[in-house]
Amino acid sequence: MKQQAQGSGLTLKRAGFTTGFGVLAATLGSAVGLGNIWKFPYLTGANGGAGFLLIYLLATLLVGLPVMIAEITLGRRAKVNPISTMEQLAPKGKPWWLVGVIGMVAAFLIVAFYSEVVGWVFAYIAKAIDGSILSSDKLVTEAAFASLISNPLQSLLWQWGVLLFIGGILMLGVTKGIEAIAKKLMPLLFLLLLLLCAVSLSLDKAGEGLAFLFRPDFSKLTASVVLTAMGLAFFKLSVGMGTMMTYGSYFRDDQNIPVTTLRVMAADLGVSMLAGIAIFPAVFTFGFAPSAGPSLVFITIPAVFSQIPMGQVLMVVFFILAAVAATGAMLSLMEVPVVIFHERFGWTRTKATVVTMLLLAVLGSVCALSNSTLADFKLFDLNMFDLFDFLSSNIFLPVGGIAIALFTGWAWGKQHFIDAISNHGQLQNQTLAHVLLFLLRFVSPVLILIVMLKGLKVF
Repeated sequence: MKQQAQGSGLTLKRAGFTTGFGVLAATLGSAVGLGNIWKFPYLTGANGGAGFLLIYLLATLLVGLPVMIAEITLGRRAKVNPISTMEQLAPKGKPWWLVGVIGMVAAFLIVAFYSEVVGWVFAYIAKAIDGSILSSDKLVTEAAFASLISNPLQSLLWQWGVLLFIGGILMLGVTKGIEAIAKKLMPLLFLLLLLLCAVSLSLDKAGEGLAFLFRPDFSKLTASVVLTAMGLAFFKLSVGMGTMMTYGSYFRDDQNIPVTTLRVMAADLGVSMLAGIAIFPAVFTFGFAPSAGPSLVFITIPAVFSQIPMGQVLMVVFFILAAVAATGAMLSLMEVPVVIFHERFGWTRTKATVVTMLLLAVLGSVCALSNSTLADFKLFDLNMFDLFDFLSSNIFLPVGGIAIALFTGWAWGKQHFIDAISNHGQLQNQTLAHVLLFLLRFVSPVLILIVMLKGLKVF
């Protein structure tokens, strides 16, 4: 499917997603990331189980989903990169193109530190295969992780290897690269999760793990927990950073955007819940405390699998699963600057990808070295890894999300949005468009602002 892209006076032929499943797989791949494997299941269990899930789903409908639909709709209407999209659709003389710039900056900052974490995941595939982390002693697994992140050469090489791997896929293009890989990876993701779930549910104390995840505890539903759910609902769907606008520009004209986004939301939630079912019964069976973050993935998980029959094979499966989840997210993040360089400057896709990889290798190196050579270098009392995480999560993404909501709800115009979201005048989408416009004008930006202020510790 060829489209014409207008950017800075240049006309370029651009490819798009060719099948409905390709659209769904690529968009889901963008939303699914390492957070599905460790952060979401843990937050669900620690904040009230089923009660937290209900708050999260409501927050998604009010915060994340409207902005996601808006971002994809803008991208599909313009069929160009995020900066050119905002230039093309905005009223003349208004600097809405800065929203695209904010998305590009956010994508760079996120990949700079996220690629290092993904590098750890790929390194642990190798460690799982050679058995060097197969130990029930957490001191051994803690030492293995500390040795990896404190070694500057290993940190850089694994990060650069990830950038080369993702860059190689992006060089193949949208159809043969992003879409083709996503159509293979997403089914593989679910198959690996189901395999691990089957093993985990057969363990002695599987019930305790499931109770941690799903038992409703409404006493935990404080104002802070509600804000946590709202923040998760916004960040989880990969909005505010130009990824959904970019992927939206590759959507087919007959793709039903609201239906697709609902499917992505449901599948994304399904991945998170399956990950929890795969992990926490095993964690409880062998007497480990549930935790979130690197300590769960790189320290607790190896210790848990060491006590399960065929544990080494299953541990390899787990880290391949984590790598699959990370790959889809990385592809969408790096595609943002790649398509901007490609269309704005008229570079070939290969040149745009190489430049993006080189810039990220330089920018990302300061994050990769945050636990070794640059451990003592801090700004605002944060090392570079944590600073990039803070800036992207608490400033650029919320500002981008608020701007997209306000632009779609107010500046673009009601009729433009209704026309763009309604394929061939579909009545159900026209009705839904009015509901979405209300949320984008009055609800989503306010709730995102509250999440932003919480992240900035204003309250």
